[in-house]
Amino acid sequence: MATVEKMPMLQEGYEKLNDELKRLKAERPQIVDAIEEARAHGDLSENAEYHAAKERQGQIEASIADIEDKLSRAQIIDPRDLSGDKIVFGATVTLLDEDDKPIRYQIVGQTEADASKGRISYNSPIGRALIGRKVDEEVEVSVPAGDRYYLVSKIEFV
Repeated sequence: MATVEKMPMLQEGYEKLNDELKRLKAERPQIVDAIEEARAHGDLSENAEYHAAKERQGQIEASIADIEDKLSRAQIIDPRDLSGDKIVFGATVTLLDEDDKPIRYQIVGQTEADASKGRISYNSPIGRALIGRKVDEEVEVSVPAGDRYYLVSKIEFV
């Protein structure tokens, strides 16, 4: 029997996925209407509106299935309930780069990652390198631009 892999995420990420699912489900009837209207135009073989609507319907159904799968496997983690001296999912980490410039990241799920907002996936190269590390540990990360070195200066659960 196959085990279902849990997908860790923050409450905010769960709610965002849920909102997207509701939006897509609300769009379903509009797509059905567009298909019916396009069908009424006659010959389906050369009907661009019909083919576009059918393609959009397929995209929506695939997205709905994907989001429902993620939500069913969601393991919601509240960083405020966490503690300890090691970097784990949900932790906010302050790193010092090679120039002693501070960089702050929160370790989040794949669907929540946004590096521009300081949120990196636990599956990203830097996320994988940070998990399990402690304050004052050096971390080497191999990224496409080359190897980077960081020093863990602070771990917070906020």
